[in-house]
Amino acid sequence: QAAAPLHPVAVQCQEAQVVVTVRRDLFGTGRLVKAAELTLGSAACLPLAQSAAETTVTFVAGLHECGSTLQMTPDSLIYKTSLFYKPTPFGNLIIVRTNAAVVPIECHYPRKSNVSSNAVRPTWAPFRSTLSAEERLMFSLRLMNDDWSTERLSNGFQLGESLHLQADVASGGHVPLRLFVDDCVATLSPDRNSSPRYALIDLSGCLVDGRSEDTTSAFISPRPRQETLQFMVDAFKFAGDDRNLIYITCHLKVSPADQAPNSLNKACSFNKASSLWAPVEGTGDICSCCETGNCPLYA
Repeated sequence: QAAAPLHPVAVQCQEAQVVVTVRRDLFGTGRLVKAAELTLGSAACLPLAQSAAETTVTFVAGLHECGSTLQMTPDSLIYKTSLFYKPTPFGNLIIVRTNAAVVPIECHYPRKSNVSSNAVRPTWAPFRSTLSAEERLMFSLRLMNDDWSTERLSNGFQLGESLHLQADVASGGHVPLRLFVDDCVATLSPDRNSSPRYALIDLSGCLVDGRSEDTTSAFISPRPRQETLQFMVDAFKFAGDDRNLIYITCHLKVSPADQAPNSLNKACSFNKASSLWAPVEGTGDICSCCETGNCPLYA
């Protein structure tokens, strides 16, 4: 905002740096603060050289400098820092006549468009597509309540109950994506390779726990949306072990939503009534390898 009596701090968010202009009449009282009492960021960066006669103090810092922090939202990059005013004791070095102050400063930049008019203009793909392809996907795996409406507040179960598990991916600016669960293993420690271990989902999307006797474990079909996959697993514990805490670790992945499911990208449940494997989507033949164990892995 432009420096004015009601807005004594002006911020310019430039392509690679931020320029902060501070009126020395910081509190609008006519009492001028000293440039030496103003710093920028947690690194306490000092302003540009100022003469005592000037009524403003100017800071120039790179977006990553002076201890600034970066926050990412689905649509923006937000660089955050603060302007600090720390008054020094006045006169007899015992009293001060102004309060210390902290002014938060933010610069917002769009994630999905060019920041600079002079940026690279590739001929092989729009700049927006390049950024989207490199954006980090946000995966989640949550325990849900019985009607799938909200996350379950408790992670405690009695034997005979079912765990409702929901895997999601936040696709951001990507092309439409379809989520799959490659595998899930249960262990007694956070190390998924520890022993004992029990495979719930294996072979690139086969819910093998549903093949066991007296279980109703299965994927939920149809999906609520392409970026979500839900499945139920009957509660269990490891035989001969009194510990009640079990860790479930899953490997999640995505494929383009317009790509047909196949033996590598699939979600297959065992139907005990027909004794056949059935996919959440796609043709039944993509699940045949769940029975033979010859499914491709992690291509």
